Amino acid sequence: MSTSSTVDRAFRTALHDATDETLDAGASLLAADPAADAELDRRGQEFVAAAWRRGWQPADVVRIVRRELDEVHVRLVSALIRAQAPHDRPRGPRWKAQLAGLTAEDAPRTDRFSCATAVLELYRLLLRLPVLEPLDEAPAGTGPRDRRPESRMLGRIRALLAKAEATGFPQEAEALSAKAQELMARHSIDEALLAAQAPSGETPGACRIGVEPPYEQAKAVLLDAVAGANHCRAVWNESLGFSTVVGFASDLEAVELLYTSLLVQATTAMTRAEAALGVPPARAEPRARGRAGGRKRTKTFRQSFLAAYAHRVGTRLAAAAESRVDDDLLPVLASREAAVADRADRLFPETTTTRLRGVSDAAGWEEGTRAADDARVGRRPPLP
Repeated sequence: MSTSSTVDRAFRTALHDATDETLDAGASLLAADPAADAELDRRGQEFVAAAWRRGWQPADVVRIVRRELDEVHVRLVSALIRAQAPHDRPRGPRWKAQLAGLTAEDAPRTDRFSCATAVLELYRLLLRLPVLEPLDEAPAGTGPRDRRPESRMLGRIRALLAKAEATGFPQEAEALSAKAQELMARHSIDEALLAAQAPSGETPGACRIGVEPPYEQAKAVLLDAVAGANHCRAVWNESLGFSTVVGFASDLEAVELLYTSLLVQATTAMTRAEAALGVPPARAEPRARGRAGGRKRTKTFRQSFLAAYAHRVGTRLAAAAESRVDDDLLPVLASREAAVADRADRLFPETTTTRLRGVSDAAGWEEGTRAADDARVGRRPPLP
C-alpha cells in the first residue's frame, strides 16, 4: 500500500466525521505505517497554505489552535507553519514578525498512536477554519514605509511601557505610562505631517489582536477605546477571539503596545484591589460548596472592574487625543481618519453592536474606575 493511500484512508476515516471512534481508526492506520509520516507532514503544510488563502495569518492560526486544542497542537502547527514558509509567496514585515515569534520547540515525542491522534485533531481544526477578511500587506522592501528610515520612537515607547508594567510603585507606573502616551500622540502626528508634506502612497492597513477570555467583552471595549484614541478602528470577532484593528502602520503599532500594557496594568491593579477588599481568590476549588459564593463574587467583581476600567480609560484617552491636536492639524488627521473609515467599511460592510453583560458589582466598578484614573495614560496635568 502506498503512503499516499494510507494518508487518504486515514483522512477519509477521521477528518470529516468528528467522533472519537473515527479518530482512533484514522490514528491506527497512520501509526501502523511509519513510511506515511512525510506525506502526512506534506498534507499538513497544504492545510496551512489553504488557511492563508482563506485570510488567516500565522498568529491567527496559532491563537485558534491554542484556544481550541492543547499545547502539543500549538507546537505541531508551529512546526508546520515554519516548514511551509519557504514555499510561500513573499509577505510583509508583520507576517515575518509573526513567523519569528512561533514556538521553536517541536512537539514532544510520544508513541505513534498518540502522535497521529494529535495530528488528526489539528488537521480537523485546520480543515474547518472559516474564511476571514484578507489583510494582505506589501512584501518587505516594496511598500512606501520601507523607503524611509524607521523611527526609533516606538522603541522608546515600548521601553517606557515595559518599565511601567514591571515597577512596583504606582506613581512611577503613572509617570511612565503618561510619557508613553505623550510619545504615541506625538509620533502619530509626526507621521501624519510627514505623509502630508511628502505623499508616499501609504494606505491604511489592518492587524488582528487577540482578545482572550475571561472577561473578553470588557477587554474588547478597552481595545476599541485604545484604537479610537490612536486614529484606528477596531472590529471584534467574539467567536474567534480577536479584534481586527484598521489604521496606518505606526498607529497600529501604538495600539498593540498600549493595549497590551494597559491589560497588564489593569490585572495588577485588579489583584491589588481584590486583596484590599477581601474578594476571594479566583483559584477557588470548583467543587468546594462553601466557596461557590466566593467564586461568583470574584467573577462579578472582575467583570465589573474591567468594564469600568475600559470605560474610564476610553474617556481619558479620547480627551488626551483631542488635547494633542491643533487646528492646523485637523485637515491632515481628518483625511487619514476618512481613509481608515473607508478601509474598515470595505473590510466589514456589516457590523453589530454588543452591550456589556454581567456588570453588577458596585465595588468592582468603583475600583476599576479608580485604577483607570491611576493609569495616567494621557498627558500631564491629570485629565478631568
